[in-house]
Amino acid sequence: MEIDILNKKLSEVDIRGLNPLVLAFIGDAVYEVFVRTNLVENNKDMSAHKLHVKAVSFVKAKAQSEIIKGIMDSLTDEEIVIFKRGRNSKSGTVPKNADVQDYRMATGFEALIGYLYLMERKDRLNEIMNFIFKHSN
Repeated sequence: MEIDILNKKLSEVDIRGLNPLVLAFIGDAVYEVFVRTNLVENNKDMSAHKLHVKAVSFVKAKAQSEIIKGIMDSLTDEEIVIFKRGRNSKSGTVPKNADVQDYRMATGFEALIGYLYLMERKDRLNEIMNFIFKHSN
């Protein structure tokens, strides 16, 4: 999947200066689109409700926490810094269905996804997403 809507609208300096929770805000949406697209591509005959249930299994904090743990060894130093900035950010709230540690790990994961998306690192983003989908089945 490739979407080219950014086209260098933010500079690298701007992106690096964004609050990690803003990166996570973008990353949450980007990740959800990747997940939903992948699910539809591989389950064309599945009902919308069943697709939703499968999507939730990918996007919940616990699942994202497990994903980041699984890819941590493959992250670059730069990616680890972004992840840690997101993980260590204080959002002020924790969803009622999430463990605090899982929620923070998930926020770091989403910040990383948002960062890669805004930096237009499509190859790296696709590499991470393909790893996730390959190891989720």
